[in-house]
Amino acid sequence: MTEIDFHFNTPDKVNYACRLLRKAVGARGARVVVVADAQMLDAVDLALWTFAPAEFIAHCRSDGEPHTVARSPVVLAESGAAPLPHQQVLVNLGADLPSGFERFERLIDIVSANDADRLAGRKRWRHYAERGYAIQRHDFAGSTA
Repeated sequence: MTEIDFHFNTPDKVNYACRLLRKAVGARGARVVVVADAQMLDAVDLALWTFAPAEFIAHCRSDGEPHTVARSPVVLAESGAAPLPHQQVLVNLGADLPSGFERFERLIDIVSANDADRLAGRKRWRHYAERGYAIQRHDFAGSTA
């Protein structure tokens, strides 16, 4: 069953995602798919190019060249249900339940302190809990994460 980590009250989803990806890929060698709407993916893509110049995180879009997608440790996708080369970690930055999340070993759902984002996050939390997933809570209220 997919392990679920819920990171909520993050002050800046894009910056937090970059830090999380740096840790997951750089320190742990994880292969990660990031799902969000196109606008959020554009922001993450740009941030990954400039986040830590000495620690570049290789990434690509899911609709890129197949050989590039297969080799990339981070794939940016609008859906987890798309044909993807790996199913290790899924990071959800979107408002909706990420389709295909149950195919992944681990799901990290990131929710900001924005009221609309929190409301959408609560719906996802209920969905996971009602289906028996154990959820690890990570509350960043008052943190500088």
